[in-house]
Amino acid sequence: MPIELTSNYLSLEEFEHLLNANDSLVLSAELQERIKTCRDYLDQKVANSTQLIYGINTGFGSLCDTAISTADLEALQRNLVCSHACGMGEEVPLVIVRRMLLLKVLGLSKGASGVQLATVERLLFFFNNHIYPVVYQQGSLGASGDLAPLAHLSLPLIGEGEVYFENQKISTNELNKKFNLKPIVLQSKEGLALLNGTQFMSAYATYAVAQAYQLFEGFNQVAALSMEAYDARKEPFAANVNEIRNQVGQIRVAAWFRKHLEGSQIMEQAKAHVQDPYSFRCIPQVHGASLDTIDHAAQVVTREINAVTDNPTVFPEDDQVVSAGNFHGQPLALILDFLAIAMAEMGSISERRTYKLISGTRGLPAFLVKNPGLNSGLMITQYTCASIVSQNKQLCTPASVDTIDSSNGQEDHVSMGANAATKLFRVLDNCQKILAIELIHAAQGLEFRRPLQAAVWTEALHAQFRAVVPSLETDRIMATDMQAAQQFLKQYLAHE
Repeated sequence: MPIELTSNYLSLEEFEHLLNANDSLVLSAELQERIKTCRDYLDQKVANSTQLIYGINTGFGSLCDTAISTADLEALQRNLVCSHACGMGEEVPLVIVRRMLLLKVLGLSKGASGVQLATVERLLFFFNNHIYPVVYQQGSLGASGDLAPLAHLSLPLIGEGEVYFENQKISTNELNKKFNLKPIVLQSKEGLALLNGTQFMSAYATYAVAQAYQLFEGFNQVAALSMEAYDARKEPFAANVNEIRNQVGQIRVAAWFRKHLEGSQIMEQAKAHVQDPYSFRCIPQVHGASLDTIDHAAQVVTREINAVTDNPTVFPEDDQVVSAGNFHGQPLALILDFLAIAMAEMGSISERRTYKLISGTRGLPAFLVKNPGLNSGLMITQYTCASIVSQNKQLCTPASVDTIDSSNGQEDHVSMGANAATKLFRVLDNCQKILAIELIHAAQGLEFRRPLQAAVWTEALHAQFRAVVPSLETDRIMATDMQAAQQFLKQYLAHE
């Protein structure tokens, strides 16, 4: 059965469900009527008024005062899409393009953009049939909307550009022949509605929040395994000491560790050491702060996916076409930078636990191998981890503090949220690698605690991982293990 898109406010969980649903998505009758009503109003407005309305019968950007004749309105919109398709760099991953398509449908279907129903339905056709326009990562300033990326997303609507279909890149002309499609003839304002908007940034942001929650769970779980391997103390996770700090994320993290380490013989044994290094002792404070940041980012992103972000905005009931700035990406730019910092910090403290596990202390052999010297063990895996952590630090330089004049100064403050988005994507990928390396070290370290048993939950994680990556007895090519560990985590966390 098809799934109806409605005007209901979407949660991020519901958005993810729509993305991954096996059934096709369709517009509800209510949304179809909203789109038609807005389009009819705009047609009448243009036909019956001599007023200049930005982007509808004027040029764009600093050309906003240049009048365009009624006969040229269709050409104006097509020219806009073609001229703004200025993307460069690497192609946007298809997992992000799919999100862009759905977000564009959701925004345009609210009946405040003045597009044709056929335009929205063609975007939905692409989404339902896994047809993904070729979009490039570079080109958006994160204001005036994500102009260049959204232009590339829109090219196939007018018979231009390229798409991916069934894992092959083909021309839109080939696609149209395959499905017997005719290019959409854009009406007044439609090109602007397609190109103005924050769907490039929002697509990355929805992906980032979903990945951040998964990685957060992963960092907690692997840190628990590291604690067992390092013979860490449990007192820093007690309820009283964490609740007195009043930080919500910290309290939640400490409670999680108390629950998942319960019953561990290793945690319960008498300790020779009075306290642990910060990378173990301060897990509630560091992981908890990142959790609070993810939660904040999720709130901002939820608001954005339910928003209308193109310009001008059409209000048929008020007889108004308002040229404003809802396309400005500042809300997203700030949280994308913030989220990159929060996740990079989880990677940073993870690498420090990795480093401690190979230090030859707490009764563990140097580099977690039985015969160090002859074997280098896990010496160089930590080098790789340190390199990735360092790159994350460099990627965390905020993009949102920068701005560059564009369009002859008409667009004189931009968010640079698109650069924040693509940087965050790399930070998250790096975090997955960092986590995989800690998992290798934690699993190896736990085996030197035998015959003591870890918590039931920790032992289960260890056993599942060992079914994929065997214990290290003598030196071997560790890149193979690292890649296997990363793939294990992708599948393991996806099912958590």
